[in-house]
Amino acid sequence: MIKAAQLILSLSLLVIIHEFGHFLLARIFKTRVEKFYLFFDPWFSLFKVKKGDTEYGVGWLPLGGYVKISGMIDESMDKEAMKLPPQPYEFRSKPAWQRLIIMLGGVTVNILLAIGIYIVTLSLWGEQYLPNSEVKFGITVDTLGQQIGLRNGDKILTIDQQPVDDFFKIPAQIILENAKTIQVEREGQPLEVKIPEGFLSKLIKHPSAEFLNVRIPFEVDGFAPTSSARDAGIKKADKIIAFNGLRTLYFDEFKSNVTKHKNEVGIITVLRSGDTVNFKVKI
Repeated sequence: MIKAAQLILSLSLLVIIHEFGHFLLARIFKTRVEKFYLFFDPWFSLFKVKKGDTEYGVGWLPLGGYVKISGMIDESMDKEAMKLPPQPYEFRSKPAWQRLIIMLGGVTVNILLAIGIYIVTLSLWGEQYLPNSEVKFGITVDTLGQQIGLRNGDKILTIDQQPVDDFFKIPAQIILENAKTIQVEREGQPLEVKIPEGFLSKLIKHPSAEFLNVRIPFEVDGFAPTSSARDAGIKKADKIIAFNGLRTLYFDEFKSNVTKHKNEVGIITVLRSGDTVNFKVKI
């Protein structure tokens, strides 16, 4: 029953919006609309109210809805009015181009609704897009990426000499194109990495987000509810540049070094407003 009610409700919304397109354009061209109904109303209606020349209501038969425009044969199949002379306010008295626009009103509103739904859907759940040219600090890779010769900090230029547009689609491009080589920039120099046999089957089974990711500078954005770093005096927007004297400009470098010192006290060096500050932090 719940599923049936949801289906009827969703279709009812679409019907109302569709019929509103006909209604609106009919009113714009000064064509009388006799009825605007959700659901059909043979013999009686559940609700109705008259405003101006139009009767608004809800029928009892949940099979759609309709607008009854004067001078038009529609779902109501009312042919009697067509036997009388045309009136200025009737659909049949309007120029052909106006009649066409009124008839297309429902479909036009449906198309606009679809565009609106897609805009909202993509804004909330849309796919990520990052131009490869904007990956300024290179990539980070896991053990699978390291197996073929990629390194943290590499900048991917092309795959089989083909340009790369969307960074997040690189794993898919490697798989779908059955790529053989990856061209990268490493420490300012071009380098070609050959993809070994059997690698694609491993990549298909591997989480792509772990295989390849964007390298980012390590700037503090916030803290966990209990944070030894915050207790030590580190603040939001501090840029972490070293750990125990070793340079860690990027998060992958910091993570690699700090995981070796669990339960120890380490020296974290940050850049704050142009000054270099050291903090002792329990890892």
